[in-house]
Amino acid sequence: MLTLKQISTETEHVIQGLEKKHFNGAREAVEQVLATDKRRREAQQRLDSNKQEANVLAKQIGALMKENRHEEAAAVKERVSSLKTVDKELAEEMAATEQELTTLLCTIPNIPADEVPEGTGADDNKVVKEGGERPVLPTDALCHWDLCRKYNLIDFDLGVKITGAGFPVYIGKMARLQRALEAFFLDEARKSGYLEVQPPFVVNRDSGYGTGQLPDKEGQMYHCETDDLYLIPTAEVPVTNMFRDVILDESDLPIKRCAYSACFRREAGSYGKDVRGLNRLHQFDKVELVRIDRPEHSANSLREMLDHVESLCRKLELPYRILLLCGGDMSFTSHICYDFEVFSAAQQRWLEVSSVSNFASYQANRLKCRYRPAGAKKPELCHTLNGSALALPRIVAAILENNQTSEGIRVPHVLVPYCGFEWIDDKHV
Repeated sequence: MLTLKQISTETEHVIQGLEKKHFNGAREAVEQVLATDKRRREAQQRLDSNKQEANVLAKQIGALMKENRHEEAAAVKERVSSLKTVDKELAEEMAATEQELTTLLCTIPNIPADEVPEGTGADDNKVVKEGGERPVLPTDALCHWDLCRKYNLIDFDLGVKITGAGFPVYIGKMARLQRALEAFFLDEARKSGYLEVQPPFVVNRDSGYGTGQLPDKEGQMYHCETDDLYLIPTAEVPVTNMFRDVILDESDLPIKRCAYSACFRREAGSYGKDVRGLNRLHQFDKVELVRIDRPEHSANSLREMLDHVESLCRKLELPYRILLLCGGDMSFTSHICYDFEVFSAAQQRWLEVSSVSNFASYQANRLKCRYRPAGAKKPELCHTLNGSALALPRIVAAILENNQTSEGIRVPHVLVPYCGFEWIDDKHV
């Protein structure tokens, strides 16, 4: 969440940023935060003043008792007692205003970076780079859901029987290809200096709050009510929360972690052709990158992450483009976000396969993730970043569609050592 210092010292800049993100009632929300904080500070000042007065009165009582001035001492004691009653009320008021302040701050999104373009939705995102060659397919080319049926790769109906729509069953070579992609992505991350971790796939409420999924996206998460645990929508949540309530040394930064996980998203309201087949699932696999860094170095970390994801698209021989998201299309917590899309030749459309984001200090403030600069006494907030590297379903869709031939589906060269076959066809299971 935004810091009180940021809101109070850069008020107009914060309001303009929220308006750029098309946050309704930006000025009113900021003014409410400032008014609540003023009430909290006034209560604190009165409480501090009362404590100082009580300390002075305590000394007076002792002196009066020594001089046998008991009636005067009793009057002073009565004043101390009344201060204690007021202090209790002030403490309760402070606790209430602090809770109100935290609740208000949680409803306010992160503000976008200056370079984020204006816009209200996906049509206003800016294409900053495009690479790879689009394949030319025969006129009878099939979409991936038909290819999966033809070669018995994915059984969507069986997934419906077992669980429901959006939970496919991967079969034979497709199961192996899934595993190959996961291993390839993890190996590439390790080569780039990321330490692999294997996190839990369920998290508690504090973890969801720390990275901003709660309360903003509570309706999109699967909730285990008995234990009050949530299935993760991405490995970003457990991996970033490894650094919740932690003070790091400056020499520890940047921290680079990667993790494979299954991801679970309810995707309420999703329907139509754009969600057919692998285009949108409730459960899918993904390798995630997470970085914790110093504020002055986080922009460089973001560039390195973008270069890493771009290299994956190139090695998979996929046509891709990189988009800088406009203010109205960014997530609640992002400060700046780039999307990677790959071109799906049979569908003739771009498919999002990665989001790479810098959250600045927004997540770190919720997480209380800090670092101590060399020689400094007071710790400062870190910057957090994350990115998909990569999400499998749409990558798989593009691989199947773009590499289809009359002889079968060619596997990208870089994956052959991982999966052990070069073709997906009718000849082998």
